[in-house]
Amino acid sequence: MNPQHNGGGGQVVPDVAAGKVVEGPTPKHAQLREILRRLIEGELAPGTAIPSERELAGQYDVSRLTVRSAIGKLVEEGLLTRARGKGTFTAARRMELQLYLMSFTADMRRRGLVPTTEVLATAQEVPPPATASALGLAGGQRAYRLSRLRRADGVPLAVERGWYHPGLLPGLLETDLTQSLYEQIAKQYDIRFDHARQTAWAEAADRETARLLGIRAGDPLLVFRRISTTRGEPAEDITSWYRGDRYQVSMQLDPTLPADNGGMP
Repeated sequence: MNPQHNGGGGQVVPDVAAGKVVEGPTPKHAQLREILRRLIEGELAPGTAIPSERELAGQYDVSRLTVRSAIGKLVEEGLLTRARGKGTFTAARRMELQLYLMSFTADMRRRGLVPTTEVLATAQEVPPPATASALGLAGGQRAYRLSRLRRADGVPLAVERGWYHPGLLPGLLETDLTQSLYEQIAKQYDIRFDHARQTAWAEAADRETARLLGIRAGDPLLVFRRISTTRGEPAEDITSWYRGDRYQVSMQLDPTLPADNGGMP
């Protein structure tokens, strides 16, 4: 198929759908990147090996430098992943991380995945000042600290490090912490979190978090700090580190001013 002409001034526009890289104003590496993107998003299953640089260069009649540039951009975007000594593979699809008050366990089950939880550490100790303030604790008052690794279908997805109000949730650390914590709290204490305020940011993985999640130190993470309340009383201050290669955030935006007190959608 020949390259197309736009209706404005006759500029040559490559027809990416044709699967060919052509001469024109659009750089060849950009053309090849879009061709590969269509293949990845439309035809190739996650974990599929793509052809080698040499094979792609021959197939699309471009230099290996052009192929390397196109693949590098797709790796940066999270569509491809490199495995040393093995090749380049299509990455696992990112899951939509929508901002609503739901447990990890319930969210994974909703997606048809099997959630599992590994308890990393528990303690009852004095929290940092920011957490003590968030939970309404007096200076020097202890709280429950809980760290857990969350998996779905055996794949590590998130590390959670949370603090819990001992007055509202006495004996929490004695419950089965490998199950949904929200379900345990509802069952043991007849408490359901009815409101939360959540803050999100991006962060590079430190060595310990990277080790737990099976990624490299410095890889991108999505981080969420959530302070949850029940009947107006703060009970949970939890920070979660999600793998940036497995998640993307989805939000619905309306043309209205936010409420004065903020809140979580």
